[in-house]
Amino acid sequence: MCQLLAMNCNTPTDICFSFEGFRSRGGLTDVHTDGWGIAFFEERGVRLFLDPRPSAESPVADLVRRYPIQSKNVIAHIRKATQGRVALENTHPFQRELWGRYWVFAHNGNLKDYAPPLDGSFAPVGDTDSERAFCHLMQSLKSRFSRPPSPAALFAFLEAPVRQIARHGEFNFLLSNGDCLLAHCATRLHYVVRQAPFAVAHLKDRDVSVDFRELTRADDRVAVIATAPLTDNEAWTAIAPGTLVMFREGRPLSGTPTGTSPP
Repeated sequence: MCQLLAMNCNTPTDICFSFEGFRSRGGLTDVHTDGWGIAFFEERGVRLFLDPRPSAESPVADLVRRYPIQSKNVIAHIRKATQGRVALENTHPFQRELWGRYWVFAHNGNLKDYAPPLDGSFAPVGDTDSERAFCHLMQSLKSRFSRPPSPAALFAFLEAPVRQIARHGEFNFLLSNGDCLLAHCATRLHYVVRQAPFAVAHLKDRDVSVDFRELTRADDRVAVIATAPLTDNEAWTAIAPGTLVMFREGRPLSGTPTGTSPP
């Protein structure tokens, strides 16, 4: 299966440290070698980097690792293909526009016998179950709302389509419109919130540490979400399977059970 990484903050922050450990799982410390991608929201724009090569050996990943892009919402993905060939068009995250804003989505799992009735307003470019699910969610949002919903309304609405899609299999995903970040756990997803008092963090996959006391201000707050914890000296929280959680300003808001954990 694939692995997911996201960051949600109350102030623009770079993800270089977490990405250093995450990219190692794309062919160095793990087997997710079928492509990778990362999206950075910057105000109304998105910087999207995709590469069908393994992240551990990707020159594009080298660029991202060295480039401290500041963002309040980031979504990244390393792929172990289940459906769809290894190709750029099948590489996550996927991006679409709705109501004059970009939306970004990445999925970890496998949806079987999944052919949603898409009306053409959002169409897959590649041939993955993941991109079909994204188009299904976006179509559902467009059909339900005529204008951008509040974060609370967005969160409440998504429970039904998420439950519907997850009947087809494992549906761990990340979704953001640059204002908030939604994370759904079907089987495995964790998060850590870094805030004062800050401390030293050490990566699991690389012998790399960083002292956040030297890099942060007292009111900074950063939530990092990942399929598996990236550090070995921080207390990561496991999201309960079948739960949708919204993150805003570096803080997890109350999750809601969707009843979508696989049997």
